[in-house]
Amino acid sequence: MMSSRQILASTRYLRTTHIFSPVRSLMDATKKIEDVASVDVHAAKDLLSSGHRYLDVRTTEEFNKSHVDNSMNVPYLFKTQEGRVKNPEFLTQVSSVCKKDDHIVVGCNSGGRSLNACVDLLNAGYERVKNMAGGYSAWVDNGLAGSEKPAEEMKTSCKFRP
Repeated sequence: MMSSRQILASTRYLRTTHIFSPVRSLMDATKKIEDVASVDVHAAKDLLSSGHRYLDVRTTEEFNKSHVDNSMNVPYLFKTQEGRVKNPEFLTQVSSVCKKDDHIVVGCNSGGRSLNACVDLLNAGYERVKNMAGGYSAWVDNGLAGSEKPAEEMKTSCKFRP
């Protein structure tokens, strides 16, 4: 039988050589924006038609204005008096509506928030995520919204898109 001193010594050895070394290599493999696969709105529509899920990361107000059919809304950022603040519960909220092996197309208004959301999702273990380049504004501009409303009523202006 091992003494408590021997157990402690072996634990230290394992911690420094075996147990945490894979964690270190995972940290080195942190995903970046360059690692995100982006698709245009037509490819996104095809993916959605074939069973992919659409995660809209715009604010609730933007989402309520208009959105892709059958989409889920989990805001990536909130508008506050101090400016935009990242949703601290984003990954938890996504995990309540999506599984890590789901095929997910992520979109926002113009593609910036969704790109950052994809990075967070990839780093959290979601492997099948794609960013919809151009966002919901590009979706509307390409006539994919299928609404009778004027385009300007469905879109939200931002510094990247008029």
